[in-house]
Amino acid sequence: MNRPGLDSEGYIAREGSVARVPAPFRPVVATVRVRLADVFGARMHSAYLYGSIPRGTARVGRSDLDLLIAVHEEPTDADRADARALVEAVDEEFPQVDGGGALLFGRVRLLSDLEKHDLGWFVACLCTPLLGEDLAAFLPRYRPDSLLARETNGDLALYLPRWRERIAAAEDSEEARRPLVRFMSRHLVRTAFTLVMPRWNGWTSDLREMADAFATYYPARAEQLRAAAVRGYEPTGDADVLRSYVDDLGPWLAEEYARVHGVKAPRPS
Repeated sequence: MNRPGLDSEGYIAREGSVARVPAPFRPVVATVRVRLADVFGARMHSAYLYGSIPRGTARVGRSDLDLLIAVHEEPTDADRADARALVEAVDEEFPQVDGGGALLFGRVRLLSDLEKHDLGWFVACLCTPLLGEDLAAFLPRYRPDSLLARETNGDLALYLPRWRERIAAAEDSEEARRPLVRFMSRHLVRTAFTLVMPRWNGWTSDLREMADAFATYYPARAEQLRAAAVRGYEPTGDADVLRSYVDDLGPWLAEEYARVHGVKAPRPS
C-alpha cells in the first residue's frame, strides 16, 4: 500500500487546490488574483499559491500568504519590488493573513533540466495554479526517490554560513529571533524528512508527520526533530535553539544528507 501523498501509481500527488482554500481566506485569494493581473499584466506567464492556504490548513491570523509567480523573462529588481509590495499590501489589508512572500522566476528556468527536480517539482507537486497556463503540463511526474531528495535539499551546507550571519546580525531580542527560529526549524525538518523520504516512500507537508517519519530511521535525533517541528508552527525566540541549529543539528544533517544522497548540482551564482 502506498504512503500518503502518493497516487495509485506511486507518484507524488499534487497537494492543494483552490477548492480547499478555507472560507476566511477566499477573499484574500480573490483579491490576489485580481492584483496579480493588474500589477504584472503581460509580464506574467502564470501564478500559483502554495503552503497552508491551498492545502486547507491555514489558521486565521497565523498563516502567511505564499505565492510563486512565473514571468516570461528573468525577473528584474522592479518585478521583485512589485511582488513584495503586492504581498505587503494584502497582508496589511487582511487580518487573517500573517505576513507572506512571493517567489519570482522566469518560465525558462522553471522548466530547465537543472531545475527539473527542484523548482520544477515544486511547481508540479506543491503549487496550486491560480492564473495562466499551468507549467505542470510541461513537467514530468515525480517519485519520492534519491534524485528528488538530492536536488531539493542537498544544499544545506551552503545555507549554514548564511544562517550564522543572519543570527549574528539579528537584534538581541526574542521578537527578532522568533522569525529565524520559525524559518530554520521548518527548513531543517523538511530537509530531515527528504533525507528519509525514499525509504519512507511517501510525501507529506505536515511538519509533525515529517519529524515522525524521520524518527523511524534516526531515533537518536527524534526528540530534536520533533521539537523543531513544534517550533516551526509555534516559534520561540530562544538564542540557544538557533545556536543548536547551526552548530549541531544543521552540520550533522548536511553531512548525513551528502553521505546518503550526495550534494545538489551547483547553480549559477
